[in-house]
Amino acid sequence: MRTFMYIFCLMVWGLNFIAVKIQGTPVSLEVSLTYRLFGAALLFIILAIFTRPKGFPKRKDLFPIITFGICNFALSYLFLYYGTIWSNAALVTLIFSLKTVLTPISLKIFLKEKLEPRILIGGIIGLMGVVVMVYPILAHDFAINYIKGICIALLGTMLTSIGDASSARNAKHNLNPVYSNSLGGAVAAVLLLIISIFQGQEFYLPTTPSYIGALLYLTVVASFAAWMFYLNLVKQIGAAISSYMVALFPAIGGVASVLIGESEPSIYLVFGCLLGCLGAAVALNFFQYITRLGMNKRVAEGGTR
Repeated sequence: MRTFMYIFCLMVWGLNFIAVKIQGTPVSLEVSLTYRLFGAALLFIILAIFTRPKGFPKRKDLFPIITFGICNFALSYLFLYYGTIWSNAALVTLIFSLKTVLTPISLKIFLKEKLEPRILIGGIIGLMGVVVMVYPILAHDFAINYIKGICIALLGTMLTSIGDASSARNAKHNLNPVYSNSLGGAVAAVLLLIISIFQGQEFYLPTTPSYIGALLYLTVVASFAAWMFYLNLVKQIGAAISSYMVALFPAIGGVASVLIGESEPSIYLVFGCLLGCLGAAVALNFFQYITRLGMNKRVAEGGTR
């Protein structure tokens, strides 16, 4: 079951931006995201009502939870949505994997946690991957929307890292993630609703299979089910090991982007995704974990002889 949950989260979140691309823009991105956030928040609120877990937030926890909701759900999702539509899902997935570097930097800034040199090295490798993927576009077919997509995806990833720092603060104060996701998601949904109304967006639900399927995937599977599996994984194997899946997001996003016909297979795509995976792995200290795992296995085998 543990292996299934790990692979489930890896595949679902690795395909997150592919689903956004498939969903498209029959309504505005703000409206689509409003639907998703209200749906996910409702699911978490129902879960909180029925399970009533410990770790209910206090008044002093409201600001960090609101920050978490706005940065991790509302604005970061919106910017990443736009980045996906303006550029491509493979590149945005690669950019999003840079959160393995940006989150520790946010933890250093806001929570005064130690910043390891490997994180900066991983960040440099990851940025090299972005440059490799972007190079052929800039060299042969310069498009301002593509550059805007890259920049806004980077901004969305930065906001995600701030939200992650807020989430880490909430965890240190023993807040249950179900409550954080319920309240934070509700705040994010209301903010997107206000933005959509202020912009004069039209609210209606497209009934095409691609839109409904992508919306259900993003709301129920990616925002709720995968989150629940991830929380179980954190309890069973720890947050560090659970987070290693982020290192494979660029590879999954790159392959899927080719399969749906969004990207052409090229050496730039392959090396960009590989550098993204490598950078995330270095930042997460994955190779040291594998080495330690191998040493423990050899020790165990030696003890049984």
